[in-house]
Amino acid sequence: MRHRSSAVPLSWLYGALIVYASLYPFVGWRIPGVGPLDFLLLGWPRYWTSFDLVANLLGYLPLGFLLFVALVRGGRRAGAAALLACAGGALLSLAMEILQNYLPHRVSSNVDLILNAAGTAIGVAIGTLLHWRGGIAQWQKLRDRWFVARSAGGFALLVLWPIGLLFPTAVPFGLGHVLGRIQPLIVDILADTPAASLTEGWAVTVAPAVGAAPAALTSTTELSIIVLGLLAPCLVAFTIAIPGWRRTALVIGASLIGAATTTLSTALNFGPAHAFSWTTPQALEALAIGSGAAMLLSLVPRRVAAGFGLIALTALVMLVSQAPADPYFAQSLQGWEQGRFIRFHGAAQWVGWFWPYAALTYLLVRLAAREPRS
Repeated sequence: MRHRSSAVPLSWLYGALIVYASLYPFVGWRIPGVGPLDFLLLGWPRYWTSFDLVANLLGYLPLGFLLFVALVRGGRRAGAAALLACAGGALLSLAMEILQNYLPHRVSSNVDLILNAAGTAIGVAIGTLLHWRGGIAQWQKLRDRWFVARSAGGFALLVLWPIGLLFPTAVPFGLGHVLGRIQPLIVDILADTPAASLTEGWAVTVAPAVGAAPAALTSTTELSIIVLGLLAPCLVAFTIAIPGWRRTALVIGASLIGAATTTLSTALNFGPAHAFSWTTPQALEALAIGSGAAMLLSLVPRRVAAGFGLIALTALVMLVSQAPADPYFAQSLQGWEQGRFIRFHGAAQWVGWFWPYAALTYLLVRLAAREPRS
């Protein structure tokens, strides 16, 4: 039987993450002096570490698992799904290794290709074993008890939300801080063109004077960002969750997962000793207010929840755009961009920046669609 599976959008997103991690920083493209497939005949690389082995093996494991689950839940037989998933992972790895020929900071490797293909196969094997043991069918039953039909998109957003929180935010739970990152790109693109006048005044926002103290957010604005940052995923969840105690459980889960992820992000950026530095009295008060508001809104119908979600996300994006990049925030951003957290470091920043916009789009589509049955 065919099912709408969140594994489909998640597999596409994970594939995009692999492309990003494999080709970042996307600069310096040139024509190499070797053939694109010559790397296949190379011997064992001279410099190799156990980390490289584990990273290349495990990096493709989730892709194999997601592809297999997406194909099986889409109606494919397990054998055909396994073959297609293995082939998909291997072909993606081959494409990335070929493209790395054209990047000066990357080295194509046949060993990487083998390990990536093996990692995909391991993920497929895990999915196959889970399928044979009835795990996927049990998951479908569990999902049917918790969520309405056509909930794949919303469920994928809920999975991505804590990933976005891993990237440092100027304010806890303050996803969507993308304006300051897009402005420099637009300034560079329009430089020396007739449209450059449209970006006058942006330089002040993009590059504040050296030594200038950033304008601090008011306590009310900071509290509002945290409250809205917790409300947003809860309201997305209410559009797909069956009313009742399940929504209450989702609010509790969102609060705990959000706090745990923010703690992990702080520990990664500033050290374990500062893991709980974000838990100021005001932040904890905001979490309590956000949880209480989410509990009350858990009683509203799905379409009403979608409407409140649009309001909350719009307000969140507007308030987050005002959040200054203080020196600690800028330092943590620099650490991520220089690759302190392996080559997948860039994925969380894109999720964190664009999650609110993806959620806004999803809620608009949800409001326009016919109401699914519980």
